[in-house]
Amino acid sequence: MGFSADLSGKIALVTGATSGLGERFARVLAKNGAAVAITGRRVERLEKLKTEIEAAGGKAFIHPLDVTDVGSIRACVDNVWEQFGPIDILINNSGIGEPTLATDFTPEHYDKVMDTNARGAFFVAQAVAKRMIAAGRPGKITTVASLAAIDVVKGLSVYAMSKAAAAHMTRALALEWARFGIDVNAICPGYIVTEINEGTWETDLGKKMIAGFPRKRIGKPEDLDGLILLLSSPDNGFMTGSVIVVDDGQSLG
Repeated sequence: MGFSADLSGKIALVTGATSGLGERFARVLAKNGAAVAITGRRVERLEKLKTEIEAAGGKAFIHPLDVTDVGSIRACVDNVWEQFGPIDILINNSGIGEPTLATDFTPEHYDKVMDTNARGAFFVAQAVAKRMIAAGRPGKITTVASLAAIDVVKGLSVYAMSKAAAAHMTRALALEWARFGIDVNAICPGYIVTEINEGTWETDLGKKMIAGFPRKRIGKPEDLDGLILLLSSPDNGFMTGSVIVVDDGQSLG
């Protein structure tokens, strides 16, 4: 039996829902009763996901979003709130990671990673929280950080910096918004198979990495289902400011 939570009547906003973990989170929230606003830049992907969620009996609606553009963020949050109803759950998932040695980073590349993973995550959380606070409504904000926020890897310096910022942001916002009933948490997934990285694990380097993990395996997106539901559930009201590593012990190897 899979994990479940009663999210009936809740509205969830998921950023970066066009693929990978964001897509999985949108499906899981919809399966458990939430109406899901799926966002991202590749609208054709969102349309496919919406069709599949609705075919499974869920409810989804699409809104284009570029998290590097604060105007786009504010328009998205305002439109979802006004057209579909108050947002109860935010899955702050958008992120990019392009392995590059620190000596090879250009200012443009640096800005691209930080603008998406740190600046974008902050302003999405801010836009949602401002609406929650103005309406006097509690809510759940979960940011997807990374194991790299805790345990850095060669070639991921700026990515690690951006995710460490997202993790520390989580604690800061949890403290500031606790009095409004807004729970702010973060998850730090370890290595998970997604569309972007699935080819990596068949390479010699990928196989060597897997062999070095305590359980000699990598995760699947569904391994995060239980945690994302826990952090989104109205029954979980005593958890805020937590930064949770979910890595199957990979960081222990």
